[in-house]
Amino acid sequence: MQIKTMAEYFAEGETPEVLFWVGCAGSIDQRSQKITRAFAEILTRTGTRFAVLGKEEACTGDPARRAGNEFLFQMMAYNNIQVLNGYGVKKIVTACPHCFNTLKNEYPELGGHYEVMHHTTFLQGLINEGRIKMKEGGSFKGKKITYHDSCYIGRANGIYEAPRAVLEALDAELVEMKRCGSRGLCCGAGGAQMFKEEEKGTTRVNFERGREAVETGAEIIASNCPFCMTMLTDGVKETGKEDSVKVLDLAELIARDMQE
Repeated sequence: MQIKTMAEYFAEGETPEVLFWVGCAGSIDQRSQKITRAFAEILTRTGTRFAVLGKEEACTGDPARRAGNEFLFQMMAYNNIQVLNGYGVKKIVTACPHCFNTLKNEYPELGGHYEVMHHTTFLQGLINEGRIKMKEGGSFKGKKITYHDSCYIGRANGIYEAPRAVLEALDAELVEMKRCGSRGLCCGAGGAQMFKEEEKGTTRVNFERGREAVETGAEIIASNCPFCMTMLTDGVKETGKEDSVKVLDLAELIARDMQE
């Protein structure tokens, strides 16, 4: 895939429609790289003029702040803001709720003011505009899909309808878990928990959430977050259902059944 960087656009005196903020997981984690490719493929096929920062992109600092290292967070944030403002970036889309929340809600106080969208909202917009058209009788038609509300998209930012609207386009059957929407259960990775051992208890949060998802009878668990993806995949493995229940990101679902 030939994806232009902001530096290349800048050198040509042009501005892309949107900056795709890939994030650490989307860049480095092998499973999350598939989500990055799927979303980039959707942007390319819909004719969206987009760019990435490439090697100029650094971690937003979300894990540092959640773990209590405010100094490290501000250092990372200021560096990113300098790069973004240097290119005159106005609009950002990201497939990571942690990046989304930090860029949208925490960068403004440090001088970073951007229109930030999560990829679920962006995908809904492309579907509504008719830029994404799904195949008739696609591979998910009639299949049971359950959706996991990630904390930073759901409770932190109140985005519940957009991801469900995207799933509607697949013509699948949405089966909700008992704890969904504003009552959704965390996957167990938020608040920098992804990077530390959990405290002792009777079970792991992701095992509990994986069990809830499997109990819906769904063949596919739809996710919108690389952290949730890791935790839910492990949760499904714990139930022994990893061969029959797949965890997929919304971008992967759409990319698979888009019309050419």
